[in-house]
Amino acid sequence: MEANGRVALVTGGGRGIGRSIAAALAAAGTQVVVASRSNEELSTVVREISDNGGIAAAIECDLADRNQTRTLVSRASEPFGPIDILVNNAGVGSSADPRPLADFRDEFWDLTLEVNLTAPYLLSKAALPHMREQRWGRIVTIASINGRITAPHAGAYVASKHGVLGLMRSLASEHASEGITVNCICPGPVQTRMNDIRVKYDAERLGRDLLAHEKQLTPIGGRLLPEDIAPMAVYLVSESARMITGQAYNIDGGICMA
Repeated sequence: MEANGRVALVTGGGRGIGRSIAAALAAAGTQVVVASRSNEELSTVVREISDNGGIAAAIECDLADRNQTRTLVSRASEPFGPIDILVNNAGVGSSADPRPLADFRDEFWDLTLEVNLTAPYLLSKAALPHMREQRWGRIVTIASINGRITAPHAGAYVASKHGVLGLMRSLASEHASEGITVNCICPGPVQTRMNDIRVKYDAERLGRDLLAHEKQLTPIGGRLLPEDIAPMAVYLVSESARMITGQAYNIDGGICMA
């Protein structure tokens, strides 16, 4: 990746996919600002990046709080300068409260859409002025294969991921002529704390042995690792991907082959 001193903001960067992306961007020479709700996790990530020769800063932020979301980009611009690269990774998964849509709690619906759809909208909107001024910018959003296919007992999550794919394609079409690319990554089941809960829930719901169920989650077999997602994010923000925009890439072990 041709970093050229670019500055990236990675939300949900304290663990899982976001942590892996932050580390990979830093290793490629990007100055990384990592945002998360957990100050303890943030400290660990920044220390690991620094120990490996990278440059990183941390900002504690809860994207369920719209006031915090609205100020995140300006706060993230303080350590290293304006944000050139935005990685919308933070999310609320269906594992937080899996149940049929008929039994959904309205507050969980609101929370899921706030973090998974409204936050990427607000953060992208806040990052765009600098990107447009310099005629260069990269927005990468971590969506899900559930933005392409559905899943039971995950109505809010599925709706939010379908929505964010549409949102990012709209952004891509509006800013393609300004040197700004907007793309999505759609992971399948990844070994994260959030997905661990969902996998266990589905195994119990289907009456399957947990280990057997996990092995059958993808045609390749088993689940992905966060490190399987990060290289695509690094590529999409590089100059090598300058002609790619409005796309959504499945990294799912072969679940979606169409």
